Amino acid sequence: MKALLIPILLLTTTPAAAAPRAETAVLAGGCFWGMEWVFEHVKGVTRVVSGYAGGSAADASYDKVSSEATGHAEAVKITYDPALVSYGKLLEVYFTVAHDPTQINRQGPDVGTSYRSAIFPQSPTQERFARGYINHLNASGIWKKPIATRIEHGGFYSAEGYHQNFAEKHPYFPYILVNDRPKIAALRQKFPALYKG
Repeated sequence: MKALLIPILLLTTTPAAAAPRAETAVLAGGCFWGMEWVFEHVKGVTRVVSGYAGGSAADASYDKVSSEATGHAEAVKITYDPALVSYGKLLEVYFTVAHDPTQINRQGPDVGTSYRSAIFPQSPTQERFARGYINHLNASGIWKKPIATRIEHGGFYSAEGYHQNFAEKHPYFPYILVNDRPKIAALRQKFPALYKG
């Protein structure tokens, strides 16, 4: 019986491989189809979900959000490994290629508060960082207009199944070709080390 205990003890004391860490970011910047597609192509991102943020659970449906009366914004919830991609790098992609942060309550052809530019911090650290990032962008003059991105709070609610991975499933849908495919090309060009095909 004692001889059997040694191998069992050895098995239980062998260090296991460290599991990847997972953190989340919630960002809104126009139609969630394109936002989701951009972040699905970022190394270190393990999952992206399209949904609604800023309103109540009762109003978290496409039909209600489209009324522009719910307080929701179309948003994405990004799960990422901070050892592989930082929150700061995600914001850099967000402000550089995922959307135009100077547009107020619109992105491209989509108009309304549900298409606003907003960050929904998931921690006080993210909130401090996002506020500092926006202040830095405004002070730098990189953008000719002021940054319209707002810092907001509220829950995230997943969108209907047919919205999930929409661009990946329908890459030749006319809206995707015109509005979102150029974002993927910009991501590949501006962030080649981050891009995953």
